[in-house]
Amino acid sequence: MLARTCLALALACALPASAMAADAPAKPHTPTPKELLAKAAPAEWRTPDPQNLVYMDLPQGRVVIELAPDWSPLHAANIRTLIREHYFDGTQVIRVQDNFVTQWGDPDGDDKKKAKSLGTAKETLPPEFTRKGGKPYPFTRLPDGDVYAPEVGFSDGFPVARDKGEAWIAHCYGTVGVARDIGADTGNGSSLYAIIGQAPRNLDRNLAVAGKVIKGMDLLAAYPRGGEPMGFYDKPEQRVTIKQVRLAADVPVAERTSIQVLRTDSTTFAALVEAKRNRKDAFYTRPAGKIDLCNIGVPSRNPSGKP
Repeated sequence: MLARTCLALALACALPASAMAADAPAKPHTPTPKELLAKAAPAEWRTPDPQNLVYMDLPQGRVVIELAPDWSPLHAANIRTLIREHYFDGTQVIRVQDNFVTQWGDPDGDDKKKAKSLGTAKETLPPEFTRKGGKPYPFTRLPDGDVYAPEVGFSDGFPVARDKGEAWIAHCYGTVGVARDIGADTGNGSSLYAIIGQAPRNLDRNLAVAGKVIKGMDLLAAYPRGGEPMGFYDKPEQRVTIKQVRLAADVPVAERTSIQVLRTDSTTFAALVEAKRNRKDAFYTRPAGKIDLCNIGVPSRNPSGKP
């Protein structure tokens, strides 16, 4: 018996480490977003319509916004008019409120004598806070519940909530909304804001959503916070002047920002969601098993590979 034991030990020591590891249970591993995206098929990426792509050029770089005309068609049309008539050129970032929004527009907007002319754009628009009925739209439902709506998911990259026949784009990080006064019809797109903090979902269904930032959130979120109430800048020199705002459709192809967005109805996006819901690796001892709508970022990429 002693001889057999010694022989077994000798054989075990002689085995390569890989052979011994094969008998050990494999540690669970959830693919990283980088690993999943590296395997995404070309058809799983979409190129936004240049008519819906806004380039806002700031001194620090370019912010790219995708408009949501299927959700706020009147506001999208008015914003296009304002852009093509160069309304936003020379306007400023006027407000940065910590953990809330960055807002831009005409700093003299409240002073009718000094305010920039809206040109042919409309001064007021009917509220487009929600979508009711109309043509069908794509919807990729998330498996988990939501505090603000019984159903949440994504539609063409936009985070969407639904309840009793109504649907709306949620105020998640990067959402671009239309600033307004007290009256529901006072927002026309001449002043816009982007969410830079924790999702203020209480704004849902109370403001029109114009679109979503798909590139440049690092710029909008990094500006100094304003010292006045609600984050407005108290000194004019603190404001950031916008160099120009254009639609991608009006920019020569060679000068456009090359960008694609992962389709939210794709297999890879579903895998990203599941990986975030149930991450298993050496760090996570207990996967959450759930995911919040605003906790999911929709990836974008530069298909040209150039910086």
